[in-house]
Amino acid sequence: MSIVTVSHAAFTGGSEIAQKTALNLNYRSINREVLIEASQRYGIPEAKFTEVLETEGHWWERWLESLRLYRITLQAAMCEVAQGGRIVYHGRAGQELFPGIRHVLKVLIIASMDYRIEQVKTRRGLDNTNARQFLKELDRVRGRRLRALFNIDWQDPIGYDLVINTSRITPETAADLITQTASRAEFQPTADSEKAFGDLTITARVQAALITSARTRNVILNVRSDGGRVYISGILADPDLEKEIVRIAKGVSGVTDTVTDIEPPPIEYMHP
Repeated sequence: MSIVTVSHAAFTGGSEIAQKTALNLNYRSINREVLIEASQRYGIPEAKFTEVLETEGHWWERWLESLRLYRITLQAAMCEVAQGGRIVYHGRAGQELFPGIRHVLKVLIIASMDYRIEQVKTRRGLDNTNARQFLKELDRVRGRRLRALFNIDWQDPIGYDLVINTSRITPETAADLITQTASRAEFQPTADSEKAFGDLTITARVQAALITSARTRNVILNVRSDGGRVYISGILADPDLEKEIVRIAKGVSGVTDTVTDIEPPPIEYMHP
């Protein structure tokens, strides 16, 4: 079955809409479950993911070197949670975690600043000026965070299949629109899209296994899966490390064969 991702600006009603959509479709509504899965499977404290994805402040200075780790393990965890489809994910960057998968419906929920200010005033008890400043800071932090993780402008509508403005549309109507769209033929799994999802899952598993291994976590490699056969390419100064890379990849669920194309660094880098 299809997968729905709902990305939303703060105080636009996105979480409520996602939950109503899941109820309509009889799908699971998930959010923090992905962080829990990533934490348990890859041994990274959930608080670390939360800090990168949600906490304000100078997280990018402290965690810059670890952003690749979090991005890779989050994608692997998302693929595990989404096995079998039938989920509505509302959370950070869900639209970026399933690249190239046809049966993923990517939804963006937006609203006017005036609408969002009224929501903040009601729920936070702030006055108009402070509510506006609060929202601007949230948007600034989230925008910088997702740009650092995925190099995207998350508010660019071109990255989504459906954009809904809750300044004009009720949560019930929004959920109905998403439900109807998710049920359309173009968002149903096909043999090709199921294979693409399977390949993405295996690729993500291998990347996560390599980046969480002490010996290979700092090695930048290209990984691609095709029907269980995994192709790994890159540049290594230590030729013995290739054996460890193959060993780790072969131990990953779903991998049937491993093909490597590893090259030594150019001679000018070996002998400065």
